[in-house]
Amino acid sequence: MKQSKLQAGDVSRIIEMAWEDRTPFEAIKYQYGISETEVISLMRKHMHRKSFKLWRKRVTGRVTKHRQLRPTGVIRAHCPTQYKHR
Repeated sequence: MKQSKLQAGDVSRIIEMAWEDRTPFEAIKYQYGISETEVISLMRKHMHRKSFKLWRKRVTGRVTKHRQLRPTGVIRAHCPTQYKHR
């Protein structure tokens, strides 16, 4: 699924997943069919410039954002407390 075919809810969820430290880009590609480069482009388009720069600085080189760089013991894509009801 390319960026032009994404619905507003999909864009919102992709941005949320991209902000999450433990969600690898591969998970976004698997669910939405867009590559890391396309995620970066989407983030640039839908975020304020300063927010985008902060995000890029944070995820650049982050081990948990790339499945191949993760330690073998990390098998989940989200924080254990992320989806608990409040």
